[in-house]
Amino acid sequence: MTDSLLDASLGQLACDIPGATMVLRRHQLDFCCGGQQRLGDALRQRGQDPQALLGELQALKADPSNATDWRVQPLGELIEHILVRFHDRHRRQLPELIRLARRVEQVHGARSECPEGLADHLANMHQELESHMLKEEQILFPLLQQGLGAQAGGPIAVMRFEHEQHAEALARLAALTRDITPPDNACNTWRALYTGLQELRDDLMQHIHLENNVLFQRAQAH
Repeated sequence: MTDSLLDASLGQLACDIPGATMVLRRHQLDFCCGGQQRLGDALRQRGQDPQALLGELQALKADPSNATDWRVQPLGELIEHILVRFHDRHRRQLPELIRLARRVEQVHGARSECPEGLADHLANMHQELESHMLKEEQILFPLLQQGLGAQAGGPIAVMRFEHEQHAEALARLAALTRDITPPDNACNTWRALYTGLQELRDDLMQHIHLENNVLFQRAQAH
């Protein structure tokens, strides 16, 4: 079983094993934009011992789950799930995170651990993500809902490229925040900010994974 896991792509594992996305992210393996890479290759590239991760994945496979397999649900339901679970959620998350980040920078700007520039970075992420989601809602998703996935190659290519940019923005966010790790004596606002940033990162990676590795592949297979 371990060989089959090592030979599987990161995107395939994220689709096949409920809960695998959290394990892969914790091990800093890119299953969303880097979903085509084989697990074994990714681990060798990072110099990681595979045993701990393989044990976690095998435990997940042995645990029956009621998680929805979006590879087999109607395409319209998958799109609605993305809109409600991710688009609506990002629109709620980012304004509050920007507010908290500005507060932390104003109050703690003299501290070396302060994430200087974080609020502006989040504001840029908000703008870019809003533009991206509107393109999906107004152009791409209507095409897919009409069964015109074969004609959506151009918009899908643009969305994939923008997903790469979102991944770069997440990497910058991690660099600004010491991988979203608050200092030991951080105030409640600082801790609330970093808890929200962790949630945003998890949600955005899951969002990109569902589109890159499930929605787009299904749409272009028809």
